Amino acid sequence: MLKHSFLTGLLCFLSIEGLYAQEKKEEPSTYIKANALFLPIGVLNAGIEHQIKDKITIQGDIFISPWKSFAGHEFQYYSLSVEGRYYFDEAFKHWYIGANLSAASFVLQKWNYWSDSIYVNANNQGLKKSNLYQKGFSYLLGITAGYQFKLGENWNMDVYATVGTSQDFYKGYDRTTGLRYDPAHKYNKSGEILPYRGGIMISYKLK
Repeated sequence: MLKHSFLTGLLCFLSIEGLYAQEKKEEPSTYIKANALFLPIGVLNAGIEHQIKDKITIQGDIFISPWKSFAGHEFQYYSLSVEGRYYFDEAFKHWYIGANLSAASFVLQKWNYWSDSIYVNANNQGLKKSNLYQKGFSYLLGITAGYQFKLGENWNMDVYATVGTSQDFYKGYDRTTGLRYDPAHKYNKSGEILPYRGGIMISYKLK
């Protein structure tokens, strides 16, 4: 009788422990993260990634570049991004793909304006491209691919890149006069396919 009671009690204890372990295992995890590539140049790219299913997470992040001039070029860029991710193994582990949606505001000089070649405006004026910059906003939609792996008990590394479409609305200015160089009355509009996010995120597990 005593032996039977002991076995019954042991089975009940193991069942309770099993249920607790299962609940604990299924509790969603959350990581905070920062992009190690941009911090050394004074640019903040930080986010939070939260698990919503075994292989699915959602991430929100910000990108803040406050530089009025960086290496001689305007580089003020502020963006918000939300991304859904699907991991082929399990959440926060190994390869994943994701869908990204971002919005950005900027004052910057596009890479194709870095040279001293001449831009001819609608009034047949020749302007040096390196004196011209753009101010406006963008909507971006893209696909992310990445690989995340464990560095320590609560630390991960996330290597990723995003490619997609950028729909830009901007006004062009000549920094020598402060006047617009472009012929549009409101915003210029452009759309292009380009890589617009990427880096190496160092992540810390909150729970």
